[in-house]
Amino acid sequence: MKTYLVGGAVRDALLGLPPGDRDWVVVGATQAQMEAQGFRAVGRDFPVFLHPDTQEEYALARTERKSGRGYRGFVVDADPSVTLEEDLGRRDFTLNAIARDADGVLVDPYHGVDDIEARVLRHVGPAFVEDPLRVLRAARFMARLAPLGFRVAPETLTLMRQVADSGELDALVPERVWQELRKALASPRPSAFLRTLHEAGALAHVLPEVDALYGVPQRAEFHPEVDTGVHQELVSDMAARLAPGDEVIGYAALTHDLGKALTPADVLPRHIGHEQAGIKPLLALSARLKVPTEHRELAVMACREHLNVHRIDELRDATVHDLLARCDGFRKPARIAQLALVCECDKRGRAGSAEDAYPQGETLKRLHAAACAVSARDVATEGLKGLQIGEAVRKVRIAAIGAARSTAG
Repeated sequence: MKTYLVGGAVRDALLGLPPGDRDWVVVGATQAQMEAQGFRAVGRDFPVFLHPDTQEEYALARTERKSGRGYRGFVVDADPSVTLEEDLGRRDFTLNAIARDADGVLVDPYHGVDDIEARVLRHVGPAFVEDPLRVLRAARFMARLAPLGFRVAPETLTLMRQVADSGELDALVPERVWQELRKALASPRPSAFLRTLHEAGALAHVLPEVDALYGVPQRAEFHPEVDTGVHQELVSDMAARLAPGDEVIGYAALTHDLGKALTPADVLPRHIGHEQAGIKPLLALSARLKVPTEHRELAVMACREHLNVHRIDELRDATVHDLLARCDGFRKPARIAQLALVCECDKRGRAGSAEDAYPQGETLKRLHAAACAVSARDVATEGLKGLQIGEAVRKVRIAAIGAARSTAG
């Protein structure tokens, strides 16, 4: 029985990245032997155990054979005769198929170290096409590794296109798609996730509302990048830059312009009313992927209000108040700062605008703070009832917004 460190811990050490969870593979053991040493079995689909002291995961070396559609259609063989090389051979990418023994010696039968040095994401073998989830994993790895100079190997991209054409991606359950998407949105370069899937023909299967943005033109005076899909990539990357690791901001940034895909051809490159038009596909996407409520609600606000925030200096005081109220900004004040940030991502996510200032965001937050300083206790409501009280508070808040504007600077 021999134990090896495998997977991400070995890969990240070779890349010089901060270490994450450590995973181990055990060769030449049975479940009974593991349990006899105090390991606790936790795997449902294959034999995985928790170490009695460290609680780290130890899996028996195994092979997998395709038996049905989807990412769970596999028969697993964890016989003690399965070798380390066979176990590594079932893995997705060469950089994940490297093991390290107790003496620190690397076992690298698929040349993952060479690919790490060459900055190439490459599949291990032809069995790559048997698991459709690997297409999403490839794109998600690119969201993390593209800043380090990685590219997808051409032959791997070819296999990804093969999976997309096969219809296997349709077998992925929504929860798994969402898990990969949220990890990508929390990565340094979400655009690499989107572009990789788009180039593989897979984005249309898993995020058709986003894929539809590619090739849709915008007015060049506002969007030098012209292509709405390219604009979306820039906005998503700006969200990763301004709110690193924040998938809530990332999701709102991703979905703020979905309405532009619905603009009639005879209206292009203008997109009149795309804010309202985008709400329906945004809600459909969120429902299909079972996106958390917090993500969905901020995304709807950003979709609906981003043009209003961009032109906040032109809005009347009452209009600003009603925008804040629509966003439930008086009961949930943190939302307004989030909205301001998403709108900044939109404005700076354009060719040549990455370093532009966005004073509208600070204005929105300042006017919101002024309005929030007013409460019902501060308003003369004696003799008023019901809706009259709310209207009285609204008027005082509008006056506070106006006063804050007049004293700006």
